[in-house]
Amino acid sequence: MLQCREDVLAFTKQLVNIESIVNTEGEKAISQSLFSILSNLPYFTNNPSHIKIAQTINDDHERYNVLAFVKGTKGTSKRTVILMGHMDTVGIDDFNQLKKLACFPDELMEALKHEDLPPSAQDHLQSGDWLFGRGILDMKSGVASHLYLLKHYSEHPEELDGNIVFLAECDEEDSSHGVLSALKTFKSWKEEHHFDYVAAINSDFVSPRYVGDENRYIYKGTVGKLLPSFFITGAETHVGSCFEGLDPNFIAAELTRQINYNPELCNEAFGETTVPPVSLKQTDLKPSYTVQTALSAYVYYNFFIHSWSPKDVLTKLKEQALIAFKRSLASFDDRYKQYCALSGEPYLNPPWGPRVYTYEEMEQMLIEENGNPFVSHMDQFKQTLLLDTTLDTRMFAARVVEEAWKWMKDKNPAIILFYSSLYSPRIELTGKTNHEQALIDALDQAVEAVQPNYQFPIITRNFFPYISDMSFVALSDDDEGINAVSTNDPGWGTKHYVDYQDIRDINVPVINIGPYGLDAHKKLERMEMTYSLEMVPNLTNLVIKNLLK
Repeated sequence: MLQCREDVLAFTKQLVNIESIVNTEGEKAISQSLFSILSNLPYFTNNPSHIKIAQTINDDHERYNVLAFVKGTKGTSKRTVILMGHMDTVGIDDFNQLKKLACFPDELMEALKHEDLPPSAQDHLQSGDWLFGRGILDMKSGVASHLYLLKHYSEHPEELDGNIVFLAECDEEDSSHGVLSALKTFKSWKEEHHFDYVAAINSDFVSPRYVGDENRYIYKGTVGKLLPSFFITGAETHVGSCFEGLDPNFIAAELTRQINYNPELCNEAFGETTVPPVSLKQTDLKPSYTVQTALSAYVYYNFFIHSWSPKDVLTKLKEQALIAFKRSLASFDDRYKQYCALSGEPYLNPPWGPRVYTYEEMEQMLIEENGNPFVSHMDQFKQTLLLDTTLDTRMFAARVVEEAWKWMKDKNPAIILFYSSLYSPRIELTGKTNHEQALIDALDQAVEAVQPNYQFPIITRNFFPYISDMSFVALSDDDEGINAVSTNDPGWGTKHYVDYQDIRDINVPVINIGPYGLDAHKKLERMEMTYSLEMVPNLTNLVIKNLLK
């Protein structure tokens, strides 16, 4: 076992002390600091071409990745293991009056002693084995573990029959510009140095899966994440004649009732099940107050997948949307009849029926009806819309659909289903290739060797349950699945774009061995030091050794 606790702790505090909130200048500051740390190591002083600070590509923010590699001298193998982790964090506003201490663990913990904390947090604060602070868990202690191993092998390349590539990426907490840009460097190094990428090890945090869970988890592969979105049109009317129109918010509410927390939309694979979808935004698109009902509404949902493809999800959600639309019309009709009975007004059969289209279906319909004028108009509209920097990818997509809808000849109420944000692909690690099986075996051997040195069970599972940059170093989806994203994303190729061929060119099996703790993204974010600073580096090191031996 490597005696690494104090060294990893020192690196952790050094990184945490640099505030590096995503989409702020702090991302640039931490990359420059980390690059300086590595550049001063003797190995990189002697081999300056083995380290790189690289600006992200096609990004609205100036920020950088830090990449480095150590070539082993024990033999001539080209086998290469990628160590990856992100430097950015979420914000610190939740620390309130302790905001200035959020990135200084020792001072923060002293101040927290005077706070009214939950019993578990109070116990951890007094234990001497937990460290608090923003980014301490997610995931600077993980980056510190990799940093320690990179430094160790830079001092002992004779222990390596193969190579280690180190990546500290930016922008994981938002749009993954960091890892997507890093793929270009991975590819160029692969060509220049003939690296054979056999595995990637991510170091994102892990937490209990339920109350009382004492297991420390290592994950093979990762969950996929989609953002299915719905543009809903109604039939406008004055509120004083409400039954003469159809409020799109009424349909949206029924849609959310149908999709939110629906266990039918949980995806089971290899004995593990995703959490169901939940809404992340629901609004109408009225710009200001009027007594006219809204023309349209917009809602989107988080959607995790293990084995379903993006195309499968569109099929399932189109069915769910049709169910919701029918129910909303039935409810509308029932309430309208009750109102007529109360008011004495005559009942007139509502003229609407349920209509659900994917964006691809609607766009194809509009191209067939309108030809090049529609295509040219939409291209120009998107370019103009890009000038509005207040629009994120999700609202950009909604505005594109809203504009396309204006070209529809039949403007009766409808639901348009599309994707409005980055797809984080799912990754399965099943042993279907030699590289996959070698990684699984190396991990199993490492856990078996380390477990006797640690009191709690170290358990492997198949899917990392949170969104992470693991999604962008391999692909389990086929072309049809990926095309379902690009053809149903109104912002694709303008507001954002992913070169999935870059991912296929690397396509390396990936696991997650990361720090253990609680309350990531919260004021009481904290990390258990024994597991995170001792077990994690040793587990990672043994996987490397087992892969390269």
